[in-house]
Parts: sequence; C-alpha cells; structure tokens
Amino acid sequence: MLKQIHLNIPLVDMIREVPKYVKYIKDIVANKRRLTEFETGALTEECTSRIQNKLPEKLKDPGSFTIPVRIGEIDVGRALCNLGASINLMPLSVFKQLGLGAPKPTTVLLQLADRSYIYPEGVIEDVLLQIGKFIFPADFIILEYEADELVPIILGRSLLATGDAIIKVREGKMILRVDNEEAVFNVYRAIQLPRHYEDLSMISVVKINEPVVEPSAFKEDALEKALMLFNHLELEEEVAEMLQILDASCEYIRERS
Repeated sequence: MLKQIHLNIPLVDMIREVPKYVKYIKDIVANKRRLTEFETGALTEECTSRIQNKLPEKLKDPGSFTIPVRIGEIDVGRALCNLGASINLMPLSVFKQLGLGAPKPTTVLLQLADRSYIYPEGVIEDVLLQIGKFIFPADFIILEYEADELVPIILGRSLLATGDAIIKVREGKMILRVDNEEAVFNVYRAIQLPRHYEDLSMISVVKINEPVVEPSAFKEDALEKALMLFNHLELEEEVAEMLQILDASCEYIRERS
C-alpha cells in the first residue's frame, strides 16, 4: 500500500491550474508582498486619535459671556452677550438712571424661553453704546426685571451682527470689527446671574399690528371683566350696566354710613 506520492510539477503549470494564486505569486515576485505572517494595515485618523488618546480635552462651562459697555458718560457695567435673544434688553431701573427721556410706546409682545408672554415698558431707539473704542447705535426694549448689579444689560444678535463679532469660545475672546479696525475683549466672567436670566436667554419678539389687548378682554364673567377693565377698552353694554350697579351700591353704602 502506498503511503506517500511525490509529484514534481512546474511552477508555471501549477499557477495555470490554480488561478487564485496568480495574483499572490505576482505580488511576491514584484516585492509587493512579503513572505511573513504579519501585515501592516492603515488606520483612519479617527481610529488613530482614539487609540493614541488624542481626543480633545473636555472643558467645563467657562462662565458668562459679557463685555464692558458705556452709554454717554455713564459706565453701566458689563452687558451679557446672548445669541439666543433677537433684541437688546435694558431694565427699567437702568433706563431711569440714564435720563434718556420717555420710551416710545410699542405694540411688541415678548415671548420668553418658557413660552410665556410679557409686555415691555416701551422702546428707545438709536442709543449710542460705547464698547471699547467703538460706538454702536442700538435699539433697546425697556423691560421691568430684576437686573444684576454687575451685568444689567442684555445684548442680542442684532448688536453682535452690527459689530461683525467673531467669538473664540476656547480662548474666551470676542473680536469686534468696524471697517479695517478691530478690538479684542476678554468675555468670560465667573459670576452667578439671577435665575430669571434663564427665561430671558431665549427671548423673541411677537409683533402685533393692532393695539395690545389686555387680559381682561378675555374674561367671560362681566363682573370680573369690569373689575379688570382699563380706560382704553371700549365698554360693552353688559359691562357698563354692571359698573352702574357697582357705583349705585357704593353711593348707598356711603349714605348709610
């Protein structure tokens, strides 16, 4: 019984009989493949960064984004730069200190981050706001809210767009540019702002073409509507009758007393 058989076949004939080895032999002959058990594989840049632990360092919140501002000769402190606000906000207390006159009435309705609505005191236009060496005209909505002593004013996207602002978050710098000049500001300040500033962080404007209607106009009960009535609302017959009854009751009480 035969245990072993040895066959001598020319290499060329073997390659012809087994086509899948053709490319393998060609790579060896051309020194494109090494006769070894190990091979080198290329990794993508993302895989390399993960293996070598080259991911960027995770940073914490650097603080509030503020810049120093002046209005006229008065230093009003720092202003909170808020990309989530479409308008510039000034508290009523600061507005009275500046002595800019009476604000213009407005039919603008403000929507806060919590979807609630609030009526502003008015609007003041073309306020000259000095930031560093630059002076920018800005319109402010006057709103009665508890302002922070160090950061009373909130600047929205409109002012930042006027100054062609470039923000470098990691470095904590903001660059304002006017024509060929620019100014650099350190914007981070580690302070704790009042909690209601969170509601003002995503404030938007709801424009109303008609005069603002007070909440009393939506009351169904005539007595409740009369008690909440303001002078500029028109009196309905039912409401006017209820007011007459109330006036008569007051006169009767005064006569008895």
